[in-house]
Amino acid sequence: YQLQPMHSYKDLSGANLDNADLVGADLTGANLLNAILSSANMTGMNLSGMNVSGLNNLRLANLKDANLSGMNLSGVNLSGTTLTGANLKGANLTGQKMRNSLRGVNLEDSNLSSADLFGAELTGANLKGANLSGANLSAADLTGAILTGANLTGANLTRATMPKT
Repeated sequence: YQLQPMHSYKDLSGANLDNADLVGADLTGANLLNAILSSANMTGMNLSGMNVSGLNNLRLANLKDANLSGMNLSGVNLSGTTLTGANLKGANLTGQKMRNSLRGVNLEDSNLSSADLFGAELTGANLKGANLSGANLSAADLTGAILTGANLTGANLTRATMPKT
């Protein structure tokens, strides 16, 4: 016989976590509806599968090495967010404006259609199977990026540094 926890659900809806240090916090199954996480430190956190509907501000947050796989981040403010080494596999980033460093980020099978990645640093990023249709990749650095199977239909690659083949 195993005892089940009475409440494993964390309701953080509407919480102001601006500048919070959340490293090591267990937010499994948390509800972040309308939460404010700008400038929060979430280095290495597993945020996969969380309810982030209504979450609109991750500006300047530190998500280095975080797991954001499968998340719908369309419409979330990610400007200035640190995403180095983050896992965004299968994430929805439609229309995102991401001019920050995406060095080593896993964007495999992600939807980046119509995203503004002007001047973004995508060195070593995994874009395998990613949808980049209509994306602005002008002046982006794609050195060492994996683009196998990526959809680049209508993407702007003006002055982009492409991976060597």
